[in-house]
Amino acid sequence: MSKGILVILSGFSGSGKGTLMKRLLEKYDNYALSVSATTRSPRPGERDGVDYFYKTEEEFSRMIEEDAFLEYARYVNHSYGTPAAYVDEQLARGKDVILEIEIQGALKVKAKRPDTVLIFVTPPSAEELERRLTGRGTETPDVIRQRMARAVEESESMEHYDYILVNDTVEECVDELHRLIQAQHLQAVHQREFIREIRGELKEREEHRK
Repeated sequence: MSKGILVILSGFSGSGKGTLMKRLLEKYDNYALSVSATTRSPRPGERDGVDYFYKTEEEFSRMIEEDAFLEYARYVNHSYGTPAAYVDEQLARGKDVILEIEIQGALKVKAKRPDTVLIFVTPPSAEELERRLTGRGTETPDVIRQRMARAVEESESMEHYDYILVNDTVEECVDELHRLIQAQHLQAVHQREFIREIRGELKEREEHRK
């Protein structure tokens, strides 16, 4: 069984990352979502080990000291991090692990794990992004302005990603995302075991000919 690939999905607020990930898991096998650790309390209906790994501040600090996170950050008085052990367990089982995080965290993971695949999700245009944010009907005009301003900042880091995925039609984008991830398995860096095997077989046959 070949090892899975770690994939990070980032993108503007309103780009449809969450919808893409949900549909990818519904439509295709062999994917696992990374579960983050957090110091915030569970919300009604949330389950430990499914939605998050819930940690005390002390437990979270200990994990930082033990270098147990691929990345971590603090948002609105709570800490969030990606536990390396859970990700590695899924990868060892042959699962391709999808991690949805912000740009800063994505670049931290890439620095630690260079074979991580970074994919940035974007709508086809700025006009479409604003239309989607407005269409949600859940945010005030002021919040939408803030999100659009944040998108300007985030666009400055798009070149750091391996792939830019334009989310125009969800189904087409999900299929493209799946093809993109599966193609990574053919890269030489992910075929080391096969390379070793065939190299050994070739050398063995060569020895027999002598």
